[in-house]
Amino acid sequence: MRMGRQTFGLARAPYAGKIGRMKSYRLWGASAVAFCALVWAGTAFADPKGLWLAQDGARVRVGPCGGALCATIAAPKSQVDPETGRPWTDKNNPDPAQRGRPLVGVPVLYGLVLDGPGRWSGRLYNVDNGNSYAGHLLELGPTTIRVEGCAIGICGGQNMTRIK
Repeated sequence: MRMGRQTFGLARAPYAGKIGRMKSYRLWGASAVAFCALVWAGTAFADPKGLWLAQDGARVRVGPCGGALCATIAAPKSQVDPETGRPWTDKNNPDPAQRGRPLVGVPVLYGLVLDGPGRWSGRLYNVDNGNSYAGHLLELGPTTIRVEGCAIGICGGQNMTRIK
């Protein structure tokens, strides 16, 4: 009789270690399937494309641009700029040639790349002051995203609600 196995009549029982390895393989296989399902669920959740309502009433459209995501102003918070009585323009743009362009269609988020489940990183353009910042788009749920940016160590953000 060898160590690690027992013989009973004509039939031999498998090695005790083999049974443990078989259970271990099944456990690892089940764990791998569960892990893949979680990874897939995380990436499936990460789809902020659509039309969003900002807290100030503006509408922002998020969609693909090249290999990244971008967001453009679909509709400003009001039809006319109260300072000028005319439709909104990109009046604070640092490039004087761009200051007369309509605000509709101006990219306010660009170069956004997936940086974790439900988290996108890229650049933010602030139409209120014409500056660009590093920032993030975070998916808080299927109907809410949060846009965050930081400048000189001061960070801020706002939530947006999905329209479409």
